[in-house]
Amino acid sequence: MPPKLISDAKRHTHPLVWLAALLCTVVSIAVIIGGIVVFIGYLVIHPRIPTISILDAHLDNFQIDIAGRLEVQLTIIIEAKNDNAKAHASFSDSSFFLHFLGIKIAQLVADPFEVRKNSSMKFPYAVVSNSIPLNPEQMESVDSDLKADLSRFDLIGNTRVQWRVGLLGSVKYECHLHCGLKFHPSNGTYLSSPCSSRVK
Repeated sequence: MPPKLISDAKRHTHPLVWLAALLCTVVSIAVIIGGIVVFIGYLVIHPRIPTISILDAHLDNFQIDIAGRLEVQLTIIIEAKNDNAKAHASFSDSSFFLHFLGIKIAQLVADPFEVRKNSSMKFPYAVVSNSIPLNPEQMESVDSDLKADLSRFDLIGNTRVQWRVGLLGSVKYECHLHCGLKFHPSNGTYLSSPCSSRVK
């Protein structure tokens, strides 16, 4: 029979291995507890993302002269809304550009402001553009708009929002607004269409 090697030597686990195992256990427990706290906090606070939206608008003036220069005047009401019942929201770096036929005709800005919990703020902007020179193609588009009694503007921009979600900490993000504003040039009526910001 082949010889058998019998050893009475006992294997000992290195202390560093026990330490590593202990640390992993502690970290795992901390992660689980943290997840439970965040989940319970979310259920209790039920946070909602603050938004920017177009509340109303009016086309006050829309005409083109013989030289092919367009004159535009609008009133645009932007609303900042915070539906959180337990947290204020801070808005900053708010900047929006108004476009017509690909032409940037105005910039709408706002200083940093705060919207209290479960509240909203309205910002009425009176937009008066300088005479806008148009090329023949753009003049034709304006003429078609006047005949169809329908013109479209685009409002595009961003704002930064910060709000505190209870003990979960502060949340920061940038939201983007891109709205197509349609009007009847004959009377300036705004064809209302829901349009709110989205998180970038």
